[in-house]
Amino acid sequence: MSHEIRTPMNAIIGLNNIAMNDSTASDKVKEYLEKTGTSAQHLLGIINDILDMSRIESGRMTIKKEEFSFARSLEQVNTIISGQCRDKGLTYDCHLIGNIDDYYVGDDMKLKQVMINILGNAVKFTPEGGSVQFTIEEGPRYDNKATLKLIISDTGIGMSKEYLPHIFEAFSQEDSSSTNTYGSTGLGMPITKSIVELMNGHIEVESEKGKGTTFTVTVTLGESERKNVDEKEDLLNPHDMSVLVIDDDRIALEHAEIILGQIGIKCDTAESGWEGVDKARIRHGRREDYDLILVDWKMPGMDGIETTRQIRSVVGLETPIIILTSFNWDEIAEDAKEAGVDTFVPKPLFAGSVMDEFREAFRRKNELLERKTADLKGKRVLLAEDVSVNAEIMMMVLSMREMEAELAANGKIAVEMFADHEAGYYDAILMDLRMPVMDGLEATRTIRAMEREDAKRIPIIALTANAFDEDVQRSMQAGLNAHLSKPVEPESLFETLELLINT
Repeated sequence: MSHEIRTPMNAIIGLNNIAMNDSTASDKVKEYLEKTGTSAQHLLGIINDILDMSRIESGRMTIKKEEFSFARSLEQVNTIISGQCRDKGLTYDCHLIGNIDDYYVGDDMKLKQVMINILGNAVKFTPEGGSVQFTIEEGPRYDNKATLKLIISDTGIGMSKEYLPHIFEAFSQEDSSSTNTYGSTGLGMPITKSIVELMNGHIEVESEKGKGTTFTVTVTLGESERKNVDEKEDLLNPHDMSVLVIDDDRIALEHAEIILGQIGIKCDTAESGWEGVDKARIRHGRREDYDLILVDWKMPGMDGIETTRQIRSVVGLETPIIILTSFNWDEIAEDAKEAGVDTFVPKPLFAGSVMDEFREAFRRKNELLERKTADLKGKRVLLAEDVSVNAEIMMMVLSMREMEAELAANGKIAVEMFADHEAGYYDAILMDLRMPVMDGLEATRTIRAMEREDAKRIPIIALTANAFDEDVQRSMQAGLNAHLSKPVEPESLFETLELLINT
């Protein structure tokens, strides 16, 4: 049923994306297409919610137990939410309290779904000028398990005491006008509560009409054996480093001291750009420049970019300077680089991300590492897709990066085309899983079983409307390298191809 529901939506969204990139379309047409795309994405969200509820009610939703980077997950969540807050004119802060690990064992996707559902609601129901606060606290540890407390507070419209007992009921709305005003379906909270309970956690809510709402979520995760900082051969000795952290947020400074202390670094702190410049000037005068300077972007009086510019005028180009930000840094990247910023690190800080960026900054300075992205121009891809409109969309997407694509209408034809060409002719295969004659899984197994040198190593990427855990597992077992859900985002496809072809 999932496949049958999603397939027409994939075509609508895919064709709409192609049309939006058509240079011949007028501004008015692009305005219509943008509205069509927004509506289609909203409808797809409703469909996904309904499918999730169906899986929950039938007892088919499960929680994975895999190691994942919590630091990376939180960065992804913060990128989404900070962008939404910026667009709506809200302030957003995320803080870590206690010893939060870089890695845990659990279900990364489900945990992100919980965080985004609650934070997204906070943004949705908070008017312009308000604020959203996300705090993550360390909880008790026992039997190789760790608990995290997620606290999401907003200054939004709030809820009445009469409605609070019903917030986790499906399709529940305090005010029927909410659906029209805020686009809420009433399924997000029931789904969130069910996922939290599957993670051996619980969720509580406090709210006051007209004042705001606070959700408190506790989840249980497994402790990872992987340490926060990779101890592979390194160019750096943390105990010999001197670091300056500049941030007007006292909580953020205290957290930075904790995180850096975990890896043996003692740091100096400054609560303003001017204070930071003064400390850098004093150390430079003693010929004891800091090994690394971390600067918050958004500070009153003098922001992180101007602070960097002032520090560069004192210490020169040798000291790596990294901007800290909770926001998407694309909008400031050009100005920041011109001012002398080496790179960016998302807030809140994790020990692993600090060391990773520290390594990269030093390697760039010493010209020891130059990472090159695989060039996809001219790469040849075999596309196995039976639905003509989906095939047309994928061919056009691949052409955006000047790639060559050859089409197979089903899995059997794809196998024959691969077998008929010499080894290395194709650089990758994009394989739809639901096809007549021979499906994508069987086609992949057949290719992997061939007695030729490229059969085992050619990247084969699944394209499917089914994005459930068991579908991904079946894909991996059949020999596929990656699993992309339709509608495929072009950048996700290109990143996957770059990674697999380059590898």
